[in-house]
Amino acid sequence: MSGAVIIGAGPGIGQAVARRFAREGLPIALIARSERTLRAAAEAVAPSGVPVVVLQADSADQAGLTAALDKAAGAHGVPDVVVYNAAIIRADAPGELSVRGHMEAWAVNVVGALNAAAHVAPAMAARGSGTFLITGGMPEPKPEYVSLSLGKAGVRTLVTLLDQAYGPAGVHVASVTVAGPVAPGTDFDPDDIAEHYWRLHTQPRQEWEEEALHAGRSR
Repeated sequence: MSGAVIIGAGPGIGQAVARRFAREGLPIALIARSERTLRAAAEAVAPSGVPVVVLQADSADQAGLTAALDKAAGAHGVPDVVVYNAAIIRADAPGELSVRGHMEAWAVNVVGALNAAAHVAPAMAARGSGTFLITGGMPEPKPEYVSLSLGKAGVRTLVTLLDQAYGPAGVHVASVTVAGPVAPGTDFDPDDIAEHYWRLHTQPRQEWEEEALHAGRSR
């Protein structure tokens, strides 16, 4: 196994997904902006006993992100799965955010995922297999979360574009749409959400989905 790369390995979904893939024995590469976040994520994965590398990079910095992805591939090979979980989540009403603020949010929420996919998916396609997953959200846009609503709409379009580009060569591209605030012990427990990522990664090709929706625990 070549392993899993988690971009945006912070507390919540990032760490939960890393633990879920590590439980299956996949080597893990963790990418995040802060050293503290990386230490916490590495400690969370450590009990699994799988090889772990930590790589500091900002997802909005194309050169830095590319370098981190190259180091991950150097450590574990072309990844089996890449999860893009980086996002800027903040409340902003129409007209409230500056142009620069919107550009910064778009760079993290959408362009970082595009750059990561454009860098790793060709090698996956050449191998004939791989999974690229993006954390989505906002199934319905909300005027109190303008930049996030725009970003998550962009994620859906990006998934379609990447599937068109790399799907025929065997790369499964999909998003996990989370329809609520993530918190342990709630309907949006990160460990429950992480199951969607594993399920999408292991889907037979004839059953590939482009989107998994987590709307809360089934009752």
